[in-house]
Amino acid sequence: MKNLKNKVAVVTGAGSGIGRALAKSLADRGCRLALSDVNESGLAETAAALSGADVKTYRLDVSDRDAIFAHAEEVVKDFGQVNLVINNAGVALSATVREMTDEDFKWVMDIDFWGVAHGTRAFLPHLIASGDGHVVNVSSVFGLIGVPKQSAYNAAKFAVRGFTEALRQEMKLENQPVAVSCVHPGGIRTNIVNAARMGKSENNVAQRKGFDKLAMTTPEKAAEIIVKGILKNESRILVGPDAWGIDAINRLLGSAYQPLVERFSRKNLYI
Repeated sequence: MKNLKNKVAVVTGAGSGIGRALAKSLADRGCRLALSDVNESGLAETAAALSGADVKTYRLDVSDRDAIFAHAEEVVKDFGQVNLVINNAGVALSATVREMTDEDFKWVMDIDFWGVAHGTRAFLPHLIASGDGHVVNVSSVFGLIGVPKQSAYNAAKFAVRGFTEALRQEMKLENQPVAVSCVHPGGIRTNIVNAARMGKSENNVAQRKGFDKLAMTTPEKAAEIIVKGILKNESRILVGPDAWGIDAINRLLGSAYQPLVERFSRKNLYI
């Protein structure tokens, strides 16, 4: 996919953050947009900012498998085809393995992993039918390394990475006209931490302030990196200098990266 003009792009989690910035970047390149979010007011704000673009919005809870498959059929009915799907919607949880509840663990997995998996599977036949499709699944740097108090998020994002990398190989081996990319953002200045669930022992204010200090990349910059990665058909799209650094450390040290993370976590997370 060398040109995005008149391509039909689906973006989940488009009501804020990276999703909103992706919608703007894609609209600027001439995409027709099917934007979804559970936050209807945020979604309306995104659409209002895309003056002149061909946009349709949908309320969608990506944790609902049947709703995602119905959404895929609705988008194809509305636009006639689908070329690009960006499974971006996500949530966060900060809690230790001992402390997190089953409910919170399931909440993260249902949105961050199953939302991506079902979104991919629902749209894949339509992407193949388009003859020029691309699946983009948003993982995280926490899909590259394990981090204390992020076990649920790590589980979801590592799963997204494995699922996506396997899919890319399948599409190549089957000679299907679908490219596949996995995105690993570092710290992005979005509202995800403010909207995150926290364990009972967590210092919510300190955690959020700590994230704000570490968030190095704006959503707009993240979106530009992702879109350029799509156009280059990159298998792994690293977003932000911290993402590049974490990827390099992981490649260089293997599992020996863990003492470095432990030292960082003792100073910044166990507060």
